[in-house]
Amino acid sequence: MTKLTINDLDPRGKRVFIRVDFNVPLKDGVVTDDTRIRETLPTLRLAIEKGGRLVLASHLGRPKGGPDPKYSLRPAAKKLEELLGKPIAFALDCVGPGAEGQSKALRDGEVLVLENVRFHPDEEKNDEAFSKQLAALCDGVFVCDAFGSAHRAHASVVGITRFVHQAAAGLLMEKELAYLGKALTNPARPFVAILGGAKVSDKIEVVENLMKIADAMLIGGGMAYTFLKADGQPIGKSLVENDKLDLARRLREEAQKEKFALLLPVDHVVGAEFKADTATQTVSVSATPDGWMGLDIGPKSIEAYRQKIASAKTIVWNGPMGVFEMPAFTKGTVEIAKAVAAATSAGATSIVGGGDSVAAVHRSGLANKISHISTGGGASLEFLAGRKLPGVEALTNK
Repeated sequence: MTKLTINDLDPRGKRVFIRVDFNVPLKDGVVTDDTRIRETLPTLRLAIEKGGRLVLASHLGRPKGGPDPKYSLRPAAKKLEELLGKPIAFALDCVGPGAEGQSKALRDGEVLVLENVRFHPDEEKNDEAFSKQLAALCDGVFVCDAFGSAHRAHASVVGITRFVHQAAAGLLMEKELAYLGKALTNPARPFVAILGGAKVSDKIEVVENLMKIADAMLIGGGMAYTFLKADGQPIGKSLVENDKLDLARRLREEAQKEKFALLLPVDHVVGAEFKADTATQTVSVSATPDGWMGLDIGPKSIEAYRQKIASAKTIVWNGPMGVFEMPAFTKGTVEIAKAVAAATSAGATSIVGGGDSVAAVHRSGLANKISHISTGGGASLEFLAGRKLPGVEALTNK
């Protein structure tokens, strides 16, 4: 990685502005999943050890154009206090005299968490004056550890870098870029990509980019039905993007021409309705009954996918294989999670990104058997699509 990282900094006695990703789920003012906070602890501990005075900023949710107590970062600050085992100061705003005063009162190794940067519409506008106000809270040193926000050109991610001397990647950002970067530029082969989720349109660029790099691609979830319909298969009432059929046809033709292994489900679990308690049956895709909808991949598809995964040395997985949130349709996703974990134990490098596939890995108790679980759904997708991330580009080159 040619960008400056926190390891290159000497922050002793300086206020360091660290953009973290504390966009965590809350219920009744309590953090219900602290994964994102825990992922930043190595960076924060290192900055504390190095004698930095930490000013932490993050967004949380999508507040509508102003402060909203429902989206306050106070519960995240409280959770951080618990995890770090030390008192954390909290600023009622992310800019202005109050926050500036609190940042100037910090001593070496102390931590201040700012209120939600999205309480100011100027954050998402990447406003110059607002970026300058954020930069006033540090002594010219900025660390970005929010990979999940790196695809957004916002003030606390990109704008601030114009008003500091050094903009470095945190340890989490560095790890994300190392894993994803290696998968795209120098993967151990065979490289198998697994893509699921509802729509092809969300992942067109990822499919196109990975077809150039990977050795095989396994497709599941709702997006499979656009490909299957393009192939002339009966899909009943399954989710389909009719305006993307030509694209799916083109990708299939391209795969055949290049002898690229683009695998689609051969059987599936169909439901009479999109409901958790609907009637279900497992049929081959070619025998899909009219009026029924495909909601998970079937046992033959699982087996074919498992064999491909078992042969892989690099695996990238984004998106579930079925309607994972309904118990009757979780099996495909869970079995793929098990196959990826088994391949990793046998020496493959595995990267899992995207909310539902990450949830599946955690729910199956297999998280510790995956090489890298990405914290950035949208950011990892854009990266895999071959796009440059504004939050990475803005960091100082070594």
